[in-house]
Amino acid sequence: MDRAVDALKICRAKLGRRPVRRARLIATEACRLAANGGAFIDRVLSETGLELEIVSQETEARLAVAGCGPLIDLTASGVILFDIGGGSSELVWLDLRQAHGRRPSASIKSWQSMPIGVVNLSERHGGRDVDDAVFEGMVAEAASHLDAFPDAEGLDRAVADGGFHMLGTSGTVTTLAGVHLCLDRYDRSRVDGLWMTDAEIGAMMRQLRQADFAARVANPCIGEDRADLVLAGCAILEALRRRWRCDRMRVADRGLREGILVELMSADHVWRRRRRRHNRGAVPSGGAASGEARNG
Repeated sequence: MDRAVDALKICRAKLGRRPVRRARLIATEACRLAANGGAFIDRVLSETGLELEIVSQETEARLAVAGCGPLIDLTASGVILFDIGGGSSELVWLDLRQAHGRRPSASIKSWQSMPIGVVNLSERHGGRDVDDAVFEGMVAEAASHLDAFPDAEGLDRAVADGGFHMLGTSGTVTTLAGVHLCLDRYDRSRVDGLWMTDAEIGAMMRQLRQADFAARVANPCIGEDRADLVLAGCAILEALRRRWRCDRMRVADRGLREGILVELMSADHVWRRRRRRHNRGAVPSGGAASGEARNG
């Protein structure tokens, strides 16, 4: 808590140096679960002046969808969006069969927040030395939560009908993408939006499982901070793949923050103003372009 407050003081200073008119500051699973989560929020306000909002699981799912919306293949019949966190993992079923240009968040069919993430899963099973038995134990624990997904059998049938793709927003999938691309250093511009086939995902997970701890630390897309966590994330992803196998997955290096930004922009009618400017700059039939259109 002390470290978090110190970090938030730095954020407060950065906000103070910029002409911020409006902001939304959220806390998620850690504060939802902690018995003293509310007391922590009060302390943050007292010591930093920042007013944090503990959002619900449903709001967290909606923000993740809003943030990743531009990466959804709208020709698909459905999307399984997942966010593998430290203490929880969010899972969202997007039904695109009736989308017809609606916001992606309006296509949410069902969602679930599972009380497992890379930190608590690796703490229970071990993340440093992971053999096949340990890995399968983590997969089994993750899989045990999938039956609780609302309308899990309906999702089973929908995925079996085809036309689905996965959309992953987490350090696990961005790490897999970086290893897949053989990057000398992590490069968001190459990772965000990358498509990976199911076969490529399986190959990368086998490669990471065969690497010992030292080799994972040495990989520039993993490093020491994630070397003991990445296989727990792979186990959660493997549980998803075994239950709901899709031919392809899109990698998102974006999520809640982008979702907050999109919703704030929407509340400020940013896109409506842009459409009005575009319409004013249109060339009438038989006429000349306006000065705004000519000058860009």
